[in-house]
Amino acid sequence: MPYHWTTPPREASQVLQLWPHNSLSAEGFAAMILGFFLFASVPLYSVIGTAVLWGLLPFMLAATAALYYALRRNQRDRRILEVLTVTPEVTHLTRTNPKGDTQDWESNTYWVKVACHEAGGPVPYYVTLKGNGREVEIGAFLSEEERRSLFNDLTDAVRRAANP
Repeated sequence: MPYHWTTPPREASQVLQLWPHNSLSAEGFAAMILGFFLFASVPLYSVIGTAVLWGLLPFMLAATAALYYALRRNQRDRRILEVLTVTPEVTHLTRTNPKGDTQDWESNTYWVKVACHEAGGPVPYYVTLKGNGREVEIGAFLSEEERRSLFNDLTDAVRRAANP
């Protein structure tokens, strides 16, 4: 799962880290670009030595460059990290966005409410934390099943911290 508790389950202070799926490793990225380049160059073998090669080659190279850019952009856009710290006194959420800027939310743990909106949110089973006059999302990049599991984990952690 793309989230895990970094502290033991029964400890008073709990820390949760969440991040989006990154299914393409560095080796997979290199293999994808190389494989695309090789397969895209197959039609060019029949026109080697002719002027047609120079007419088709820029399009093949542009397609390879576009794939490279799209995969790199996707990788940059998925550099998100959410860190939730739940203590008996305070619940604090920090989200680091892809560009490096951070967003913070904090509330007294006793007043924190964990909600799961089955419909009506940007995604099904949208998980939010409410407290201190604000409602913030958490784990919106997770899959539906992972958000359900996250809701149960968060509910238990906040309940344990608020009622030690």
